[in-house]
Amino acid sequence: MTSANDLDPDNNNWHWLASDLRIWRTERNMTQEALGNLLGVTKAHVSNWESGRENMPMKHAETLDLIWRARGHFARLRRLAERTHDPGWWSQYIPLEAKASRVSYWALAIIPGLLQTEDYARTLLEDGQIIEDVEAAVTARMARQAVLERERPPELRILLNEAALEQPVGGPEVMRQQLAHLMTLSHRRNVILRTVPRNVGAHIGLDGSFTLLSGGNWSAAYMEANTGGRLTHDPTMLDDFVRRFDLIGSEALSASASRSHVARIMEAMK
Repeated sequence: MTSANDLDPDNNNWHWLASDLRIWRTERNMTQEALGNLLGVTKAHVSNWESGRENMPMKHAETLDLIWRARGHFARLRRLAERTHDPGWWSQYIPLEAKASRVSYWALAIIPGLLQTEDYARTLLEDGQIIEDVEAAVTARMARQAVLERERPPELRILLNEAALEQPVGGPEVMRQQLAHLMTLSHRRNVILRTVPRNVGAHIGLDGSFTLLSGGNWSAAYMEANTGGRLTHDPTMLDDFVRRFDLIGSEALSASASRSHVARIMEAMK
């Protein structure tokens, strides 16, 4: 688990924000509980922000600037961190995925991890990334899927681009198994899987894949990137991604038509 001593503010802008929060708080002889009371959050929230386990929302950064007369310092750092890819996003994303009550995917080119077969995942990890222990990475990815078998699994809302279904990752047989797995998942009561056909043409989803997670009183969005990705809890950005998801969904086939679409693609793979 990340702690304040593990922060790397020179190379990670989220860590810079977390580090400065702790420095400014201790310089004012404030406890985490006292700062939490000031911002209307719990001590645990402040602790998580200062350790880098969670990212401080913009509204609280702006409040700190007003209370501490920081002249926009914390809001400025928050915007800087939002604009950059976060190499440490994975350590924050995994716990959120594990406790989410709903996960919504827009997948532009690759089947999302929770939905991958072992062979599909292995091919991606072998060919797409520099990983020393591929089998350990495959095992870890498959272990994440345990959330789908729990007593109350998360609601999955999946929008898949046709290109992600047609890309022959691992060859025809691996892809047929992957598509068959998607078909099986699509019949679960907690899963709604819909496809966006190629003939839709240009639409807002072509900007890139993203994932929405929510549970209880929290929400987050993750945007994919080649060298890191970005994880955000910012309400304004979350609203934008929810709108994007709805707009992409308006171009998608119905759940039943999507199953037929996947079946046709699977049958055509040779």
